[in-house]
Amino acid sequence: MRKAFLQEQHREGVRLFKSIEMLADQGMGSAAITAEPSAPASAFSGPIIEKIWPGLLTGKMEQWREYLAQIDWVPDLGRNIGSFTWFRGLATLVLLCGFALSLFPEFGPISGHSKAALTGLHADRARSQMITPLAYGADTGIRMAATDAVRPLAQSPERPYVELIATLGQGDSLRRVLQRAGIADSEAGEVTNLISEAISLDEIKPGTKIDVTLGRRASQNQPRPLDQMAFRARFDLNLEIQRSGGQLKLNRQPIMVDNTPLRVKGVVGTSLYRSARAAGAPAGAVQKFLQVIGKKMSVSRDIRATDEFDIILDYRRAETGEVEVGDLLYAGIERDGKMKAQMLKWTSGGRSNWFEASGVGQSRGELVRPTRGRLTSRYGMRRHPILRYKRMHSGMDFGGGYGSPIYAVTDGTVAYAGRKGGYGKYVKLKHSGSLASGYAHMSRIAVRNGTRVRKGQIIGYIGSTGLSTGPHLHYELYRNGRTINPNSVKFVERAALNGKELARFKDELQRLRNVTPGAALGSLKSASNNQEPQREINRIEKTSIS
Repeated sequence: MRKAFLQEQHREGVRLFKSIEMLADQGMGSAAITAEPSAPASAFSGPIIEKIWPGLLTGKMEQWREYLAQIDWVPDLGRNIGSFTWFRGLATLVLLCGFALSLFPEFGPISGHSKAALTGLHADRARSQMITPLAYGADTGIRMAATDAVRPLAQSPERPYVELIATLGQGDSLRRVLQRAGIADSEAGEVTNLISEAISLDEIKPGTKIDVTLGRRASQNQPRPLDQMAFRARFDLNLEIQRSGGQLKLNRQPIMVDNTPLRVKGVVGTSLYRSARAAGAPAGAVQKFLQVIGKKMSVSRDIRATDEFDIILDYRRAETGEVEVGDLLYAGIERDGKMKAQMLKWTSGGRSNWFEASGVGQSRGELVRPTRGRLTSRYGMRRHPILRYKRMHSGMDFGGGYGSPIYAVTDGTVAYAGRKGGYGKYVKLKHSGSLASGYAHMSRIAVRNGTRVRKGQIIGYIGSTGLSTGPHLHYELYRNGRTINPNSVKFVERAALNGKELARFKDELQRLRNVTPGAALGSLKSASNNQEPQREINRIEKTSIS
């Protein structure tokens, strides 16, 4: 009966516990377990509570689950910064990061099983099955013990010959290279003399590879004799030295070389540099072309997209396949069939310069510093340190130690060298374009009257001769005999060809202009391969018939 009653009450929604809202309404003192007014008190005895307790726990867990589900454990940390929810999200982030780092794996090599090295009989059996050179200790078959027929050698046999490659280094000599290769001093001297008869030793470039073959020596305390030596002595020459009948003989092997210049022509287009590179001109040659043309006209303003560029380079090809690209020889710009610029590289008076088609050359550049000392006094009015009154200082003073070198600011001729009043020991150089330079207070003069000097050549040494308070250089620059400020001058030299030299210049210009573009890239017929290759069967048949 009781069981049926409880089931009925449960179906009708008997409330065995008060909710939080009911406790709040009735006050904190109410803690008794009550039921609906119609339910008898005997219905709440001990056995009934024991059966209802598991359902009570399930309800509590569901309430906690709902409570925890309503909590935002991962709030947006960019909002409500500083609130309780924000700090709770930060704590969650820190805990998750810490947990993830605690599970971070350790990376390292996986230790595997290493086999023990073979020794004894197992090593001999494995070595007999290897495929390695005999020089490295390999053998064939099962290793056998020595018998009475085996006799020990008094000494190990030498190799019949030794082949090696020697390299000529920068600043090295051919004789020292041969000596380091193991050739005796006497033979190295003999080889050097033979080679010097065919070519100057200075023409052999650093980095040249020399193939050397050394023969058998008579005893171990003697150097090996030279049997053969071969190397590329020059771009157009191979040299070979062989021993024949106990004597060393030199064999010259000339290499056919084609010296046809490389000519590249094309339309300027949107970019002169890119068009020339696309036509096949090397990058260095195009840059030099722009520099040379820039002396005649403005590359950015005066050259049009429809103009044609003309580049001619020094170019050499050997029959062995090597190629040497030399310097720029000719630079031209053509517009509507007429030449706007023609510049040819020409050597005159020991100096190479770029000349126009008319034979007029021009070189520009600043004057070099006459000495390495610091500038102590400029050009202009100043109070003289000795005379004690203000007057014009017609030059520039450079400090320096006693005996420091003085250099010519540019090419010129010595117009005067000697003592000159307050200047002391003085040198005056005459340059082209009505320019001249003077150098005063020298301790010693290093040039003589009428001699030709080059740019940067030492013409004297700093001193304190004449009207001077200490060792220094007084430097002056003249134009038409009058002093000018050296800082206001950029040297411009113009040279003109005439007579026979001008005729040779015109002939060379015409020869280069007659070169066909791309002719240097044609096939080169080898002098050593004039005959067509013959099949081996044809050689055998020819031999049998004869």
